[in-house]
Amino acid sequence: MRMTLMLPAILAAVFCALPLCAEPQALTLQQAIDKTLQHNPQLHQFKFTQQRLLAERDVQSLKPGYQLGVELENVAGTGEARGLAGAELTVALSSVIELDNKAQWRAAVVDARLNTLDWQQQAQTLDVLAELTRNYINLLASQQELTLTEEAVELSEALLQSAEKRAASGALSDAEIMRAKAQLAQVQIGRDALLQRIERQKIAIARFWGDTSANFNVVAGNLFAFGQSRPFAELYQRLQQSPALTIFASERRLKDAEVRLAQSQNRADLSWQVGVRRYQASDDTGLTFGISVPLFAERRNSAAIEAALAERNNVEYRQQDSLLILHERLFDAYSQRQQFITSHQQLAQYVIPNLEQALDLTRDAYQRGRSNYQDWLNAQQELLQAKRQILETATAVLLSQATIEQLTAEPVTQ
Repeated sequence: MRMTLMLPAILAAVFCALPLCAEPQALTLQQAIDKTLQHNPQLHQFKFTQQRLLAERDVQSLKPGYQLGVELENVAGTGEARGLAGAELTVALSSVIELDNKAQWRAAVVDARLNTLDWQQQAQTLDVLAELTRNYINLLASQQELTLTEEAVELSEALLQSAEKRAASGALSDAEIMRAKAQLAQVQIGRDALLQRIERQKIAIARFWGDTSANFNVVAGNLFAFGQSRPFAELYQRLQQSPALTIFASERRLKDAEVRLAQSQNRADLSWQVGVRRYQASDDTGLTFGISVPLFAERRNSAAIEAALAERNNVEYRQQDSLLILHERLFDAYSQRQQFITSHQQLAQYVIPNLEQALDLTRDAYQRGRSNYQDWLNAQQELLQAKRQILETATAVLLSQATIEQLTAEPVTQ
């Protein structure tokens, strides 16, 4: 019996672990997931593969067909066999009697392929939604970076205004004014480039449900809410039950079915034939009956069985190798998430408050004529750099979280 695919409901819970906020005219992650599940071309291709396998199962379940044969002997010869005088016409019906339930084993192989296809679809869906989530996080980060860039523009404009006031009183050279103007222009250039990048990222998200244009303005979400992580041991346990590894168990069942099918070929099928023969010379008819059995079928089939067994045994070693690789990826993502959360907390609690206070003091000193333009500019850039760093650490936390959820098919946070 084939497994019922319940992955969409699971994934809706998994990837919605990214904190969301409701904003008018904004795309939420849940909406993006729903559209992707409904319209993504990569996910819909499995439907056609399933249809092909179901049709193949019907074919493989069929018993051997019947053949109608006509045979004409002793014609166009010499003497008594000249012309049709000695002709013998045979009309026969023939078929094959399959032994050892070969049709059942052929259907079992297709059933195993259908089960494997289900797990492949779940694994592919996890991969697609993980990629969608990463694109979503990157766009969310770019939106936050745009806010930071607007702050940089405001700071640069304030710096220019203060510089112009000091220059008007003769306390500052024109060169400093030119530097302040250049600094403002550079920040504005960066803002324009960021706006273009956001548009590209929106198109990259829309393509997940087959759109070539983005029908949303912004994405909704809180980039700085991480939640409490589950213990690594619990996540690793979930990893071992995820589609990425469960697919090997399904593949092993497929190989077992192929082994049984190969073994069933050891029993040779019986070919039979029954017919009616007419003798032209005597105008008589008679029944014919024949049966044939291939010889040495078991010996000739031994290589096919060995190949099927080798394929089945190979699955176990590939599963072990995959588990080691996935464990490494899981631990790497888990460790990085913890590391970036710690860095984010240090930046938020100590670095940024001190740099904000330092900027306020430097600005006040500059306006009083107690510090120079470069001191204010440095203080401003140090604060902006720290804010960019905290933005990068928050983004890295959520990207690591998306990787963990892709591997485990479970939310990271409790």
